[in-house]
Amino acid sequence: MRWLLALTLFAGGCATVEGERDPRDPWEGTNRAIYRFNETFDEYLAKPVARAYVKVLHQEIRSRIANFFSNLADPLIGLNSFLQGKFEDGVNDWARFAFNSTIGLLGIHDVSSEMGLEKHNEDFGQTFGRWGIGPGPYLMLPFLSSSTARDAVGLVPDWYLDPMGEVRPINLRNSLVVLRLTNTRADLLEASRILEEAALDKYVFQRDAYLQRRQNLVYDGRPPREKLE
Repeated sequence: MRWLLALTLFAGGCATVEGERDPRDPWEGTNRAIYRFNETFDEYLAKPVARAYVKVLHQEIRSRIANFFSNLADPLIGLNSFLQGKFEDGVNDWARFAFNSTIGLLGIHDVSSEMGLEKHNEDFGQTFGRWGIGPGPYLMLPFLSSSTARDAVGLVPDWYLDPMGEVRPINLRNSLVVLRLTNTRADLLEASRILEEAALDKYVFQRDAYLQRRQNLVYDGRPPREKLE
């Protein structure tokens, strides 16, 4: 969820000359069509549900729910840390899961952060990037929003190894998935409002912000300098 919150941080550096095709986005026509579909889905379903969710549940409860799902992500984050050679971070990530799952009552309390164990953000898209695989063309995925060819492939192991997939019965699993998505969308209500007010071309703004942020995540905030033509 945090990638959309970061959009405002990159506004100054995300301008594209009107009418100039971005080589990172060779399928812009198709991507824009999917973007319009996503906007319609969000406007008529996802956003109203998120607004109702905010009205019904107090911020404190929503924070506990976010903590629960964040905790479930830490084992996979740790695995990606190890695969990227960040062994200390990997131990930190798995320690977070151990402490939050026990002392933190299944993760609803983030006691690990209070203990000084930093929360990381790693996934297989970033791991592939650290292994030297380029991002490939920019993609707009139905329902899922911004991605790249590399990050889309990375979603496969991310989803396959998601602990949520092991939850049974199926009805409970599906309910938890909907709750996670709703809670995430609710957290982004303010960010989406800022995006709508700040960007002349929301598609370009979102695309450039996403690509810049993913580059920073792959290289932990120290991306290599781009070669000048």
